Amino acid sequence: MWMFMNNLSATVKMLRKQYGLTQEELSLKSCVGLRFVRDLEQGKETLRLDKVNQLLDFFNYEMVAILKTDRQ
Repeated sequence: MWMFMNNLSATVKMLRKQYGLTQEELSLKSCVGLRFVRDLEQGKETLRLDKVNQLLDFFNYEMVAILKTDRQ
């Protein structure tokens, strides 16, 4: 789980910087709290998926569940 959150955190931070936004600006534009943006970028593992998608929607991304096919 840590590796996944690390990738998500890094991706959100990279996108935010590419758009030239502060954490506060991203918070306002995506309609999530500033604390949520900070927690996400710091890799907090217990975040609400609906809020993650609300923030990602600003960048035209979304998180989805994918069926694993390599299980035996």
